[in-house]
Amino acid sequence: MKIRMLVAALAFALPHVTYAQDTPVEEQLVNAMNKVFGVHAGFRANHAKGVVVEGKFKPSAEAASLSKAVLFSGGEIPVTVRFSNSTGVPNLPDGSDDANPHGMAVKFHLPGGSDMDIVINSLKFFPVATAEELRDLFLAIADSGPGAAKPTRLDQFVAGHPSVPAALGTIATPESLASEAYFGVNAFVLVNKAGEKQAVRWQMLPEKVVHLDKADAAKRAPDFLMAELPARLKQGPVVFRFKAQLAAAGDSTKDPSKPWPDDRKLVELGTLTIDKAVADSDAAQKTLLFLPGQLTDGIETSDDPMIDIRNGAYAISFSRRNP
Repeated sequence: MKIRMLVAALAFALPHVTYAQDTPVEEQLVNAMNKVFGVHAGFRANHAKGVVVEGKFKPSAEAASLSKAVLFSGGEIPVTVRFSNSTGVPNLPDGSDDANPHGMAVKFHLPGGSDMDIVINSLKFFPVATAEELRDLFLAIADSGPGAAKPTRLDQFVAGHPSVPAALGTIATPESLASEAYFGVNAFVLVNKAGEKQAVRWQMLPEKVVHLDKADAAKRAPDFLMAELPARLKQGPVVFRFKAQLAAAGDSTKDPSKPWPDDRKLVELGTLTIDKAVADSDAAQKTLLFLPGQLTDGIETSDDPMIDIRNGAYAISFSRRNP
């Protein structure tokens, strides 16, 4: 299991961290990630290693019936996209099991100069339901190094949260960042011109999903994913289909650890075409901030409190890497 491999990689058991009760949970989350992954100046607390590319988004005709957002008004929208490995370790080999889930963050550059972001990853649903549980998961990992007594704090946490192994069981190392499917675990609400609202979760699907087995992934070069994507783009564009999974009655919109049934309707929102690698990706990604709650008129947040928590934690991580 991914988190057990992460613990095995720790050189020693890290001490339990306590926080003042008035410390915002967003800051507690970033601090907990730093305890597990270490502090690496200039890099994100999580998803530290990445590559930046550019392209365009062309909406479908059907998207406009779901949302009045300018994103779906018909014209092509320029995009900046960052793909990433999991963990806050910037030199983690791409083939490591700990590099899963891989992330995909898209910044849509809208007419008028504003932006809209989506921040998704290859997990089909989230390991825990709340920000507090996510903090406690990282602290459990930090306390459960090789010398920790059994059952470790992590063992105990996982025993009480079966959604953790269930979620991590949905991921594997892709052959390419272009051949992975990416999912939004948080729900958002699309609003059309008639004022009708529909809760959705994002999906970004490649032309073909290709995963490697663990033995093959472990043999690959340390930066094979980050190097392969720019090389692939020299041969031609990479295409993803942007879709919305529609919630039905009874589907939870506030608990990201509860997947919606696979038979829920998928609506094609448009085509994302990536055609260019950014020249200095390392420099570009340090100054990029993607916020899942940075939306536009016609797209709203749901009742999932994790969206605001993610916004706050990402902003804290951004301020620390750009002091």
